[in-house]
Amino acid sequence: MVRSGLFAALLVLACCAACTAVHAQEDSSAAAPPNARPVPQQAVPTPFPPGAGPLEMAHSIQLRSADRMSEPDRLLEADAESSIAERAGYADIAFNQGRWSYEQLVCPALPNHLFLRFTRNNGAGDVSLFSASIPRNGAGHIRIIPIQRRSYSLFSPAPINALTIAAFNHIRAEDKPDAVPGWLGTGLCYAALAGANPAAAQLNTMTGPQKYPQASSPILQILPKGGAVIRFTDMSARPRPMAWSLIFNGKGKLLKAEHQFAGILPEQAVAPSTADQAAKPVPAYQ
Repeated sequence: MVRSGLFAALLVLACCAACTAVHAQEDSSAAAPPNARPVPQQAVPTPFPPGAGPLEMAHSIQLRSADRMSEPDRLLEADAESSIAERAGYADIAFNQGRWSYEQLVCPALPNHLFLRFTRNNGAGDVSLFSASIPRNGAGHIRIIPIQRRSYSLFSPAPINALTIAAFNHIRAEDKPDAVPGWLGTGLCYAALAGANPAAAQLNTMTGPQKYPQASSPILQILPKGGAVIRFTDMSARPRPMAWSLIFNGKGKLLKAEHQFAGILPEQAVAPSTADQAAKPVPAYQ
């Protein structure tokens, strides 16, 4: 009995040793070779690097009257007027009728285009408005973005219109700036071409109670699977600030634009709770 028990114990020890040797061999074979290098994580594709960007210059788009434009830009506008009139006609905008004026939209994020906003104001209820883009280097097409025709949107509102988005994508593809454009400047430029005079909210200029809780400082959101979302609030919009959200894919193509009133924090009196009404002051100890 003693011998058989001893034999069984030795057999168990031998099996354990064999298993340990096998696991050690597997661990050694799984160990990385000495010259192995770690595989770098694949970067998420985004059209805008985090940070302000080298072409980020301001939190608003500058509007420049025709008499303050540079001489080359005025000549460029004059040469393009016939093409602008032709394209406006395609959109059923009577550019050859009435008195039109224009101003320049200064967009540092897209430096290789001249942007203009044309207006014909015949009084309340009869205002026509459209934007025009003219390539400065001739490598591209003159485009117009309808905003209003006699105070009405031609199709859906310009800020969310598929034609506005398509024109903006073509303009960005043709522009090819020397430096990476700033994300906020790109968003503000889109808003200006769609008819706004955008001035983004800045936390360091906001004082007092926040009446508009959605009026946060501009935000760049990098999406997990690539792409980006630009969010900002146009504080210059009337009668209320407007919240913008622009969604881009990883290659920089604008996919969707959202445009809505910034949320208002309602002001209302708060009635005291039952617990507050039943509460009694605690006497101070002497």
